[in-house]
Amino acid sequence: MEAGAAPEPTLHDVARRAGVSPATVSRVLSGRGPGSRETSARVREAAVALGYRPPRRPVTPSLQHGVLAVVLPDLATPGVLELWRGCEAAAADRGLQLTVLTTSGRRDATSLLNTLVDRVDGFLLADGTLPDPAAAALGRVRPVALLGRPVMRECISVGGTEITPAARRLTDHLLQHGRQHLTFVGDPDATATLAQQYRGFRLAHAAAGIRLRRPPLRVPLTERGGIQVAQEVLHRRVKVDGIVCASDVTAVALVRSLQARGAIVPDQIGVVGIGDIRASRYLTPGLTTLRPVSAPIGRLGVARIHARILGQPQPETRLPAEFELVRRASCGCPAPRVEAHG
Repeated sequence: MEAGAAPEPTLHDVARRAGVSPATVSRVLSGRGPGSRETSARVREAAVALGYRPPRRPVTPSLQHGVLAVVLPDLATPGVLELWRGCEAAAADRGLQLTVLTTSGRRDATSLLNTLVDRVDGFLLADGTLPDPAAAALGRVRPVALLGRPVMRECISVGGTEITPAARRLTDHLLQHGRQHLTFVGDPDATATLAQQYRGFRLAHAAAGIRLRRPPLRVPLTERGGIQVAQEVLHRRVKVDGIVCASDVTAVALVRSLQARGAIVPDQIGVVGIGDIRASRYLTPGLTTLRPVSAPIGRLGVARIHARILGQPQPETRLPAEFELVRRASCGCPAPRVEAHG
């Protein structure tokens, strides 16, 4: 300060002029606490009149706990396991610890994650875990990376969700086996993912010049849903020679139920699914399906959330969704003699 210059106003000067406590001035100017409109206006007017500027306090980004929470639907699906392994590898490279929470069958997932907020530095949320509003709310209090979920401005999005091309490829594979009377199992109006799967189903028909003959079977994607589909298909007079299931869980139950009712898979009806659950490879015939390739998304999720926590610049990178078509015998392909187990 130059000689003769007036001293810089302090927080106490603002408090005296506004007729409030220094703590109230701090809360109002930092936006940290509640206060009446009248008090807030008085404090801000006093600060402007005095030319008061709150001191800038340098913030050093750091990891408080060195722990990230990875939220997965389950640990039984190969695609989800691959996602976990990708997260695990990236965390090991950075000296981070991971805690995993599965949400399948849990109604208290949101409240449980809220109890972890003060014990972890960030969250990685896979598809099929928290509802979008809950994920967005979590992203407002801790860094959150979305793994294969739609973009939300409150969160870091690292994995694409577009499954239309893969669903088209899966349907086309079934059509190439000579099937021309296909049915889609799943409700396209239920989720964006199911809508994309059905769009791929329709695009494959359009490309092959085959007319869609029936609407989708809108059943729950559960074992019970698979049993229901078998009953409907076998009791209908409309011919069905191929079925595209939006879930392997439903597809496996469907195959078993068709066989129990005397139908021969794939000779009479070819069946394919999506997800590559463990039961898919042990089914007889083995289930042709789409396997998510998700380890790169897990690795990128950890890398980007770590950079965000440390305040490091990071490109807005998103990986496209990738799926491997796993050919087994349920579609009409020859049964493989040996299959690698992951």
